[in-house]
Amino acid sequence: MRLKTFLLKEPKHKELVSCVGWTTADELYSCSEDHQIMKWNLLTGEAVQVVKLPDDIYPIDLHWFPKSVGGKRQTQAENFVLTSSDGKFHLISKSGRVEKSVEAHCGAVLAGRWNYEGAALVTVGEDGQIKIWSKSGMLRSTLLQQGTPIYSVAWGPDSAKILYTSGKQLIIKPLQPNAKVLQWSYALEKPNTGSLFNIAWSIDGTQLAGACGNGHVIFAHVVEQRWVWKNFEITLTKRRTMEVRNVLNDAVDLLEFRDRVIKASLNYGHLVVSTSLQCYIFSTKNWNTPLIFDLKEGTVSLILQAERHFLLVDGGGIYLYSYEGRLISSPKFPGMGTDILNAQTVSLSNDTLAVRDKSDEKVIYLFETLSGKPLGDGKALSHKTEILEIALDQKGLTNERKIAFVDKNRDLYITSVKRFGKEQKVIKIGTMVHTLAWNDTCNILCGLQDTRFTVWYYPNVVYVDKDLLPKTIYEKDASEFSKNPQIVSFVGSQITIRRADGSLIHMNISPYPAILHEYVSSPKWEDAIRLCHFVKDQTLWACLAAMAVASKDINTAKIAYASIGEIDKVQYISFITDLPSKESKLAHILLFSGNVQDAEMLLLQAGLVYQAIQVNINLYNWERALELAVKHKTHVDTVLAYRQKFLDDFGKKETNQRFLQYAEGLEINWDKIKAKIELEIAKERERTAATPAVRASVTVQR
Repeated sequence: MRLKTFLLKEPKHKELVSCVGWTTADELYSCSEDHQIMKWNLLTGEAVQVVKLPDDIYPIDLHWFPKSVGGKRQTQAENFVLTSSDGKFHLISKSGRVEKSVEAHCGAVLAGRWNYEGAALVTVGEDGQIKIWSKSGMLRSTLLQQGTPIYSVAWGPDSAKILYTSGKQLIIKPLQPNAKVLQWSYALEKPNTGSLFNIAWSIDGTQLAGACGNGHVIFAHVVEQRWVWKNFEITLTKRRTMEVRNVLNDAVDLLEFRDRVIKASLNYGHLVVSTSLQCYIFSTKNWNTPLIFDLKEGTVSLILQAERHFLLVDGGGIYLYSYEGRLISSPKFPGMGTDILNAQTVSLSNDTLAVRDKSDEKVIYLFETLSGKPLGDGKALSHKTEILEIALDQKGLTNERKIAFVDKNRDLYITSVKRFGKEQKVIKIGTMVHTLAWNDTCNILCGLQDTRFTVWYYPNVVYVDKDLLPKTIYEKDASEFSKNPQIVSFVGSQITIRRADGSLIHMNISPYPAILHEYVSSPKWEDAIRLCHFVKDQTLWACLAAMAVASKDINTAKIAYASIGEIDKVQYISFITDLPSKESKLAHILLFSGNVQDAEMLLLQAGLVYQAIQVNINLYNWERALELAVKHKTHVDTVLAYRQKFLDDFGKKETNQRFLQYAEGLEINWDKIKAKIELEIAKERERTAATPAVRASVTVQR
């Protein structure tokens, strides 16, 4: 990717150009020391004077008021702030009329910036002060005063902190009083074309304008962007032209567009291209006949793809489209702001859309893709600290959909997106994670974890047997990726990583875990076992063990656990196999996975009250065991007997008033209790024998 620059033959300004600012993706305003404000139209190449400022106003910086907040157009969106050398800033309309001038600093006002909501303005000056103003120009606070001029300033995306220059340092300062500041050094490169006093990116991020000291305004646009998916490589050769190359046969196709290309995405067998006016959808099987539809706004800032549909984000909202060009839904949530949504804060799967809240970064909104309505019980997913990055897995059933996210502490969590009144079970599976991505064809997760590249071959293991998590992970040294790398894609067995300098690194992982996922989802358990025998890898066996338990395939689970030396779990699985009824087996598999409440509910629904009581006795959940016994008027003496034996073993006396109440006047008779238990087991066996549909082993097929 590079910038291609161009200039007019003659400069339009007669003096130094001090500042530039974009109104739309193709319209720019420039200000000069010749006191002129010029409007540039990049579609027609025209430059016209908007207004000539008074001779005492020498402009330094300009910034347009935000066009929209939360999808709503702002009334002040046609105004901009202009700072000047006389210590003032001026609020000016698009037509060039000066609405208000405010005395702001001693010496020149070197920069002024609206925050993302348009609720506040920050100015910095030669006097070393940083001031915060209301949108009407009233002073709110003086945030800082230092002994040297401050030449530039920018708002953080949450409008809660600012970034400013101080000598050779860049400093981040929160707006809260006494909050800790953060600084680091920066590198400076001087262009060979001469002095640039101000630069500004266009709204869509594809064009750049620079204010030059010789009166020119220099323009640049992004070309030679590349998108790669499997055997296809696509390059943006010109502003309206793409070249498609199939590396298998070296075939080349040229894609011509009516307008300038703004955004593009290549994945799942489709290329989606957004221009300033339209959206094009190409199939990798046919590059000649794209589907085309008009866009409401020409400022698409994000394209995300899933297997069945894709998502567009622009200044007006979030839109889901099918690959046939049909609008599927347009999810909305309170305070929705699309201006800072990116691939780290939005994630899409076939059935779910996840968006991190802008106003409260601890919250993730979850939507059904087909309806655009909130998912499940409608409640958002809330975390204890701010969330930095989110990612939905791509395969499997809707009820099994998982979301992984990294919080401010760089801890990696995973949780289910479907919940109906159940407490959210959020489990930490990694620390010091800087970037992550799900595989496109199976639910394998990869991430850069501190100095290691890590692959979680079966993240769902934490819901089945958390002890197996370390055995289902692959790790390798990540020092070759340098600092702050970013995972770009995880397609098949290939991961693409972008280093901080922009270069791409491709690496491959073993293809066998993905094959195992495919066999299990089919389900082809015998093929899965043969694959593990062939590869002879403990990691693969551990994944198979967890997958088998999750799918309730006891026989495969026993083989897999035996292969990784988990003898105690093999014995427990053998115990499950010998249980008399299907319900008991299913309940104990749930217990094996730690789902005590679900196991108890299953037994109670099946009328196996004693078994539910015994489960709680075995887990020392004494109060729950007694509660069930009293409620169902059975085996109260059994609970009290086991409770007394437990206390006797530790030399303790009963102090729980509830147990003392029911034990009063009751004589423990172990022979009678054992007879009752044997009778319960016999009843269960009789009922099972009378139900021919119940098989001896439990295998739930998908």
